[in-house]
Amino acid sequence: MKLQREAGRSLQQNPTRRRFLQFSAATLSTIALSNCARSSLERSSSQQQSPKAGDSKTLSLYTWADYSNNDLYQRFESKTGIKVIADVYESNEVMLAKMQAGGGKQYSIVYPSDYMVRQMTGLNLLTPIDHSRLQGLDRLMKRWQNPVYDPGNAHSVPYGWGTTGILYNSKVISSEPKDLNFFWENQQALAGKITLLDDVRETMGAALKSLNYSYNSTNPTEIEAAYKKLLALKPTLAAFKSYGWEDQLIAGDLAACMSYSTLGNLLPKENPQLTFVIPQSGTSVWTDTLAIPNSAPNLEAAYAWINFLLEPESGVFGMEQMNVTTPNQATFDALPAAIKSNPKVFPTDTILAKSEAVTLVGDTIELYDKYWNQLKSA
Repeated sequence: MKLQREAGRSLQQNPTRRRFLQFSAATLSTIALSNCARSSLERSSSQQQSPKAGDSKTLSLYTWADYSNNDLYQRFESKTGIKVIADVYESNEVMLAKMQAGGGKQYSIVYPSDYMVRQMTGLNLLTPIDHSRLQGLDRLMKRWQNPVYDPGNAHSVPYGWGTTGILYNSKVISSEPKDLNFFWENQQALAGKITLLDDVRETMGAALKSLNYSYNSTNPTEIEAAYKKLLALKPTLAAFKSYGWEDQLIAGDLAACMSYSTLGNLLPKENPQLTFVIPQSGTSVWTDTLAIPNSAPNLEAAYAWINFLLEPESGVFGMEQMNVTTPNQATFDALPAAIKSNPKVFPTDTILAKSEAVTLVGDTIELYDKYWNQLKSA
């Protein structure tokens, strides 16, 4: 592998959007960036002008930034008369901390990822879902009708799913990375030109996977080995960063970034020099959900929002505008054939069989956090 020098490159400023992105000063004024860790957070312009979250005609969301879309909010308001306001976060842990600090009284809907649903349920932070108030739950694909992270969708409804992989610039890297080990194998050439996710479970999990261990290992020896492998790579890294690297990658100042598939599949649409790769050895398969805090201020609006997003038309809009890979069979059936057959959007069964969902690891999370803190401070 050799790095190629890109001459006369120019940075696209189009505000494309796993989070609404910051690509330029202009984008910063209208778009909030979202560790999943999926970097400062900004309030959307719609939120700044909205009434209080407790109003009966207001729906207050706490969501990943790449799921925050004003056009979607306006479609919902036109249909229901309910105005949407939104705060965004960049990691499940940030969202959890806010809920534990009483934030559930502020929001009617939150978007926890799969493993976080289990954690929040155990902490009694989520309201059980009243299925009798839902329309279209039966449209979910079989995989999500009784998910292991929330049997029977008792406390959540799946919204989007995806994988974690490598987004690289083909004008900088001459050979396609096939797996994350590419970073270690080409460490000298990649010095200062790669980023890994600022996400303890994703990045430690990927290192575990590269050693042929489980993403969710609870074996202290295996976890230590993953830490040591990442420690050996750290001098090569530009940063641990989940978002905010997009401009640099597009321009060629970075060669490759560990990325969620939503962003990985979106950016190449307007930047053909970028390519997203799902590791051949397998990766993480994540699901983001819709859930209602146990002290939500507006249950009627919460259920209206979930029902709205369960509609195939809303699902297609989400796929087209926000690159949300749908768990809804009716939405999938309505998609163009080119999208349905794209293995980077809907991975093959072979890749899925090699991949894992990030799950709770019990008290072992303390060991993950210990090594993660050591790694980032080294």
